[in-house]
Amino acid sequence: MSARHVMSQPALRVRLGMFAVVAAVACAADPAGAIDVKLTMDEAKKSLAAGRDPMMKASDAAKPDEEIKKVLQHASMITRVGADPEKEPCGTSAILRTKRYWLESFGRKEATESRKQKTDVRMPDDKIQKYLGMPNLEVEVQLCGDDEYFAEGVQVAFQQGSKTIKPVDVSPAERGRKIELPDKASAYRTRFTARFAYDSFDPNAKTKVVVFFMDGKQIEFNADFSKVK
Repeated sequence: MSARHVMSQPALRVRLGMFAVVAAVACAADPAGAIDVKLTMDEAKKSLAAGRDPMMKASDAAKPDEEIKKVLQHASMITRVGADPEKEPCGTSAILRTKRYWLESFGRKEATESRKQKTDVRMPDDKIQKYLGMPNLEVEVQLCGDDEYFAEGVQVAFQQGSKTIKPVDVSPAERGRKIELPDKASAYRTRFTARFAYDSFDPNAKTKVVVFFMDGKQIEFNADFSKVK
């Protein structure tokens, strides 16, 4: 082997050390999100402000009702996985009510109450701490069927690789509400809620949400948890 292909051990260690540093920096700079299972009080207050500030701005707009509606529509899409209801009115989807979801929601309520009471209304720290300690992720599944009671007895689970994660509990589905579709067909839309323990699933993983019906039918859709905070 020629001399130019030989690297001394010290030089090799330096080169490997530099590679490790570069890799660590690259990982730290990765902008990918993920469901935040652990939040600090400071992060919680930033989430409250992230919900409060757009609502305050919307309230001050020339047409506040229209702007507030836009804020609420945007908020409902941030943690939604599955079908986009604007494009697929009868597609199956789910809203992941993460800790940040709840905090931003309360931030919007702070804005509303502040306007009503004409003074700054803020959630007390002890109540914030309660939400920081929530052990479960709440998932609201929305879906369509052919009659009012099509979702009776429905169940749901997460599939992550070969692992199936079942919820802590599932609420009964609401009675289906009839909707008219663009093609003139009609359907019934309903929703139900399930709660999954945060320590039972990988909050960074690509996940399949599987909905089970009493007649053996299944509906499934993909959910990339790494894009939800």
